[in-house]
Amino acid sequence: MAILVIDVGTSGVRAAMVSPDATVLAETSRESLPTSPAPGMVEFDAAAMAAIALEVATEVLAMCSEPADAVGIANQRASTVVWDRATGQPVGPGLGWQDLRTLGDCLMLQADGIHLAPNQSATKLAWLLDTHDPQRQRDLCFGTIDTWITWVLTQGATHVTDPTNAAVTGLLNVRKSPWMEPATQSSPWNQQLLERLNIDPGMLPALVDTSGQAGVATALPGAPVITARVGDQQASMVGQGVVTPGPAKITFGTGGMLDMVVGPHGPATGARNPGGTFPIVAWRRNGEVHWGVEAIMLSAGTNVEWLRDDLGLIDDVAASDTVAARCDTTGGVMFVPALLGLGTPHWDYGARGTLLGLTRGTGAPEVVRAVLEGVAHRGADMVAAAELDAGHPIDGLRIDGGMSRNATFVQALANATSRTVEVSPVREATTVGAALLAGLEVGMWGSWSDIAATWAPRQQVDPTATTDRDQWRRAVERSAGWIPELSGLDF
Repeated sequence: MAILVIDVGTSGVRAAMVSPDATVLAETSRESLPTSPAPGMVEFDAAAMAAIALEVATEVLAMCSEPADAVGIANQRASTVVWDRATGQPVGPGLGWQDLRTLGDCLMLQADGIHLAPNQSATKLAWLLDTHDPQRQRDLCFGTIDTWITWVLTQGATHVTDPTNAAVTGLLNVRKSPWMEPATQSSPWNQQLLERLNIDPGMLPALVDTSGQAGVATALPGAPVITARVGDQQASMVGQGVVTPGPAKITFGTGGMLDMVVGPHGPATGARNPGGTFPIVAWRRNGEVHWGVEAIMLSAGTNVEWLRDDLGLIDDVAASDTVAARCDTTGGVMFVPALLGLGTPHWDYGARGTLLGLTRGTGAPEVVRAVLEGVAHRGADMVAAAELDAGHPIDGLRIDGGMSRNATFVQALANATSRTVEVSPVREATTVGAALLAGLEVGMWGSWSDIAATWAPRQQVDPTATTDRDQWRRAVERSAGWIPELSGLDF
């Protein structure tokens, strides 16, 4: 048995075949970069993305001697596509989740008591309709990336999404909603918001389980059934065995995301929690929803790229480890990684990157180490916030993403959090997570306990020193509010 996974990220598309022991048998990928036609705008070619997905999926199937038993889809969340129902062709550019062109729309909606963030799909969809169908006369479909790829794989036969993706569109009724009871016929979408944005509910996808059969991939050899579609962070969480309350995972990529499971009891609203995390749908299976919390770091690996591309202190990202290792401490230097503001728990969009404690003896190793330790401190901030909002301690910290391969950083994270850090055996756990969810439906794994048992970290890193968290908090205070007008924004 084997599961085919199509993993659509922000910068590329990967296809992989995953075996019953949760290892990758074969994989291939293609770059699929977004464009930025103006500051704050992030677009992508949805038709080209779909073509690449079909291409890499077909290639990886040809690499294996056996057909796929099922297909799982993992994807960047909240990115938005609108296409013509009859032709299947996108009517405009896809809008990436980072796109900020509707920031002003979100602020105007706040005046009416409607709280939407520009990274959510709702105002992106309204913008695409206002631009390409202002009279609302065309028969169009809306979808996040999971919906779009499923439509393409099924050659237009299936128009669905799952709650992990739907919940971040801003359009879903979060609590006391019909989607909590799949047997009902009522719409899961917020009808009042749809009317306010002039969105026809008929263009929205049906809501199906995260792990469950929904569509046949007739566009692929063998026409395997699609049994999972899941947002990237939830896929990474499952891929690292975080399927019960207790452990948490952090993905340290361009930004950082901490996710953990809370259980079947959901939040009163979809609003931000007191500790600065957000409630998320972890998954839905057999109609049962499991919830989680998510903490967000706006810039993680971005800070290392800044060292390379803008300061020239390192030749490549991997060199940040070796350069930082040239010194045992930063010599009192501290860096707050707020190049794009601060996320959980502070939510200060006007905070800016801050380098403190410089002396005549400060050199490149101290600065590079300070940057890595600053990201580690932000990781510790997210751990504390998630524990507060989840209402129970994190008893296991698991990490993936590019920075998980940086030994200096991982040790700094263990020290800052005062706990053992377990490093994922694969750099990106999203692919494995989507395979686990898809395989659960076809019997490759029998239970959530079986999925939890697949976790086998490549290494465990214990704390070796204590860090000065009080000094860190003072540093954060100095970075806060640097651009007051941005610090005043709250979504």
